[in-house]
Amino acid sequence: MAAVLAHRAPALVVQRLGRVEYLTTLEAMRRFTRLRDAQTPDELWLLEHPPIYTLGHAADPAHGPKAGSLPVIRVERGGQVTYHGPGQVVLYTLVDLGRRAIKVREFVCLMEQAVIDLLAGYGVAGLRRPGAPGVYVGDAKVAALGIRVARGCAFHGLALNVDMDLSPFEAIDPCGYPGLRVTQTRDLGIPLAPDQAGERLAAILADAIAHA
Repeated sequence: MAAVLAHRAPALVVQRLGRVEYLTTLEAMRRFTRLRDAQTPDELWLLEHPPIYTLGHAADPAHGPKAGSLPVIRVERGGQVTYHGPGQVVLYTLVDLGRRAIKVREFVCLMEQAVIDLLAGYGVAGLRRPGAPGVYVGDAKVAALGIRVARGCAFHGLALNVDMDLSPFEAIDPCGYPGLRVTQTRDLGIPLAPDQAGERLAAILADAIAHA
């Protein structure tokens, strides 16, 4: 199902993909980015993944995973190691930054701010940390992000912990930080199911991109 968000041109499309395998989605992102042209609408892909660890292209294996049977894959995004699993909202951002005249750092800030704005709507203060992309509540991380930019076009994106089993994070140093705690919106008192949180996050980010 796709919905075009009617903001300023160019259009931005939200694809709601449900629960999909990581590798299938990764190849689809790569193909979309490789084949897109100047007329291709930007897209946000809203989904969940079955359990998997992913490492950024320069991630240090010393940060884990330390043990376990879950799949592990190294990809071209920035950042270190993270975990994806059911109950986590993943929002992939296939956006032509050059066409929209958005700089990479500005785009990262837009993604972080979308999470901060979602949390703020429920009275929760989300924070940035210098040099550590993502969103934090107190000393715990609630959202991770990592992107890749090819020919001016971004792909990969962000992951928001909503209502999930957080125990797989114990096998890694989340985002390369030993001892970093993780949290989720359910434990912060936010009464949103993953699909509801995903819809709100996608709408906030789409609006921010359209008006950047």
